[in-house]
Amino acid sequence: MVPLLVTFAGMNQRRASATSLAAIVPAAVAGSITYLLNGQVDLIATLFVAIGGIAGSWVGSWLLRRLSLGWLRWLFIGLLVAVAVRLLLVTPVRTDRLLEFDVVTVVAMLALGVAIGIASGLFGIGGGVIMVPAFIALFGMSDLVAKGTSLAVMIPTAVSGTVANARAGLVDLRTALVVGVAATAASFGGVAIAFLLSPEWSVRLFAALIVIAAVQLTIRAITLGKRERPRDV
Repeated sequence: MVPLLVTFAGMNQRRASATSLAAIVPAAVAGSITYLLNGQVDLIATLFVAIGGIAGSWVGSWLLRRLSLGWLRWLFIGLLVAVAVRLLLVTPVRTDRLLEFDVVTVVAMLALGVAIGIASGLFGIGGGVIMVPAFIALFGMSDLVAKGTSLAVMIPTAVSGTVANARAGLVDLRTALVVGVAATAASFGGVAIAFLLSPEWSVRLFAALIVIAAVQLTIRAITLGKRERPRDV
């Protein structure tokens, strides 16, 4: 969503990130309900990660208002590349195994939530970009449970970050509403496709999408960097 808002809506990285986070809310609600009805949401994991996510989203929103646009562009591109590489190194397993919660697991999920909240508030991304690979690699979740749980976590996280961004005047509410409604309608088909795809193909397609977005943003960042570079007098 962020690359599309930057390219087609003409927004800068800061406004696109804030607007994207607001648009995620209705789509996350619709998608998580669909996964929940199919038994693919871990509600306990949702609770712990969401607690950390709410706290982290305020930190991310604070950083969003203070970092330069150049830094935001390149940090976002670096995040996308790292996630794509990580996805290609992890092969998810579709199982019905339930997570066992102990002190270490709870602390790890709270920490993951903080990291996701910061990334969401700062970059306006859906937590699935980070959460799905983390749930699969660190906690051994099934790919479907990881996707459903990540959507559920994003509801309070995105709402919290959006409130902070809206107070700072960074959110284009009209654009967020239009994009959010479209994303919500498409989310039902997305969930259906997720159940049809094998875990391997799901990960490969997700990684490919992230790489394409990273390449597009890199080209734009280089072009804008040249325009913004001060000329010699």
